[in-house]
Amino acid sequence: MQIRDLPYADPGMPDARSGPRFLLWLGRNQLGGQFKSLAWGLLHFGSIAVLPYLVGMAVQAVVDRSGGRLALAGGLMLLFGLAIAAGDTMLHRTAVTNWITAAARVQQLLARKTAQLGSALTRRVAAGEVVAVSTGDVEKIGWFVEAGSRFAAAALTVVFVCVGLVVYQPALGVLVAVGVPVLALAVLPLLPPATRRADHQREKAGRATELASDTVAGLRVLRGIGGEELFLDRYRRASQEVRTAAVRSARMWATISAVQVLLPGLLLVVVVWQGVSLAREGRITVGELVTVYSAITMLTYPLRHFEEIAMAYSFSRPSAKRAARVLALERVTHPGGSNDDVETPAGDLYDPATGLLAPAGRLTAVVCGDPDEAGRLAERLGGHAAFDGAEKLPSVLLGGVALDTVPLAAARTAVLVQDKDPVLLSGSLRGLLDVPASGAVSADEALTAAQCADVLDALAQASVDEAPLDAHVTERGRSLSGGQRQRLALARSLVTDAGVLVLDEPTSAVDSHTEARVADGIRDLRRGRTTVVLTSSPLILDRAERVVFLYEGEVVAVGEHRELVHSEPRYRAVVTRETDDEPAPTPPASAAPPTSPTLLTDYDIEETA
Repeated sequence: MQIRDLPYADPGMPDARSGPRFLLWLGRNQLGGQFKSLAWGLLHFGSIAVLPYLVGMAVQAVVDRSGGRLALAGGLMLLFGLAIAAGDTMLHRTAVTNWITAAARVQQLLARKTAQLGSALTRRVAAGEVVAVSTGDVEKIGWFVEAGSRFAAAALTVVFVCVGLVVYQPALGVLVAVGVPVLALAVLPLLPPATRRADHQREKAGRATELASDTVAGLRVLRGIGGEELFLDRYRRASQEVRTAAVRSARMWATISAVQVLLPGLLLVVVVWQGVSLAREGRITVGELVTVYSAITMLTYPLRHFEEIAMAYSFSRPSAKRAARVLALERVTHPGGSNDDVETPAGDLYDPATGLLAPAGRLTAVVCGDPDEAGRLAERLGGHAAFDGAEKLPSVLLGGVALDTVPLAAARTAVLVQDKDPVLLSGSLRGLLDVPASGAVSADEALTAAQCADVLDALAQASVDEAPLDAHVTERGRSLSGGQRQRLALARSLVTDAGVLVLDEPTSAVDSHTEARVADGIRDLRRGRTTVVLTSSPLILDRAERVVFLYEGEVVAVGEHRELVHSEPRYRAVVTRETDDEPAPTPPASAAPPTSPTLLTDYDIEETA
């Protein structure tokens, strides 16, 4: 796999049982690149390993006054120097390729898992952890994968040099062969505390990242309540904890680096002292002493890769553990498993857990006293499994078919869920509305139904030379007001013309006048299609063909809005925000549709402005 061939057609099925198993799976899936890197690494390190012998040969030639041998040594040095340059260049090229392709594979796996789980992902894994895995952790995992082949080449070179020295000069070679393994293993006692400190640093960094993402997401609210300084202080403390942990970790790795320099130096002193004694006794030549000295000096270079692989593993292991934890998440299905032969279901939407029934082709409004319960219901209606403690709740049925037995693609074709906080991706408005759809609803019709005329005007003013649909939408629509973002997301949902559309509080940030027109637009555009709106807005409830009231997780009343206002006190309390002491309203039969009694919010002011 070359970088130009990315992305992978199929990144594979990862072994996500643990972090080390995931790293091993990545390495096995890149054996071709690993062997290329190993081959170039052996050329590079092997050529360096030959240089001490050539230096000793040249020195001995000078001592013996042999011009021919000196010329031969010089020629061989030039040849192996070119081999070193070529090997180093290609080793770097293949190592970077291994790193990028491994990181790309992990990113594709995470993207695929995110698409499979949807909004359920952030309910099962902290948002900060997802951000950490998809950014910094991917780089660390790629680092370990590419460092493996370089370490293997360095280790084979060390073995080659030790064996060669034993054969070349046994008196000193045995001393080197015994000392080098001690050098390689001397840092092992330091690795566990270094790994623990690195893990602690990663944990602190993950918490800081999560706090930062939460702060940015809620910045508008923080400004409204004056909580910016409070969260800034919290992040400042979290940042300082990360810095302290990073310094402690760096000190341990600095100690390991110092040991890797000190011990080879001590071995060099011992070997030189022993070699000088042997040379004075005439048992070895000056050239042999120089060869052994140069070989020990050269060994400090491949031995550095022992430290690097230990550092790469200690940093990548917690990263791989987090990635494996995310990749191990699965869509919870019916005990009988998913039936790939089932066609896209259609018909009435029924939730056995609550008793909610949304008849096919009708606009059904659902009122929940608890907003969190409404969010969980919307997720369940989309086919995601839900649990009551450790017990799995029964699956939602669409046309009598359990949604968790339907393949994911078919389930998402059948039911589309828009949650309370839909995300707008950056790009053109045309690209934002370019989503899988039946083609029955055009972008203009969806924008009109969602009352997005002012949104188009705002985007057109920001992009003077472009058509409104080609105007640029910033990340998460931050340049738009809350109500404008909500209506734009609603238009994106409407253009899909999904068989079943579930909307969770689609107008919570919209002023009452616009909300009434949006409610009419949804009713008219979705006529004959199954639509479920979870809301407590009287404006939408009054336009619904059927209203279902849930209390403590169960359906307790079904009917029309005006009927339920008079007959069900608990429904009236939720919809009108009425207290127990307030009398029920008794509007005349010819009265206009009720409006929301709530006060104008900041969002309302933005909308009317």
